[in-house]
Amino acid sequence: MQALVEISGKQFIAEQGVTLKVPTQSGNTGDSLSYDKVLYISNDNDKVFGKPYVKNASVEAELVSHGRDRKIIVFKFKRRKGYQKKQGHRQNFSTIKINSITQG
Repeated sequence: MQALVEISGKQFIAEQGVTLKVPTQSGNTGDSLSYDKVLYISNDNDKVFGKPYVKNASVEAELVSHGRDRKIIVFKFKRRKGYQKKQGHRQNFSTIKINSITQG
């Protein structure tokens, strides 16, 4: 069973037992999370599309860890003007493990 779920404004394909790297979620390691913004569910023989979300569907997950992504360098410049700006950015993320997908 697969589900397309919206987590913090981004869409992820969730399957039972899969580990996902998602934007930072509040909570501690080991906490259980529930997402009810399910856009699509696919079983072996039927597919359910939401308008925009599937009713009574949810995805249960467990918070595995928090971390920070690799550094991204942002370099801006304007030619012939002497303007240069260099910035670095590291995005925070959380790792979650999908436990179950339920459809009501």
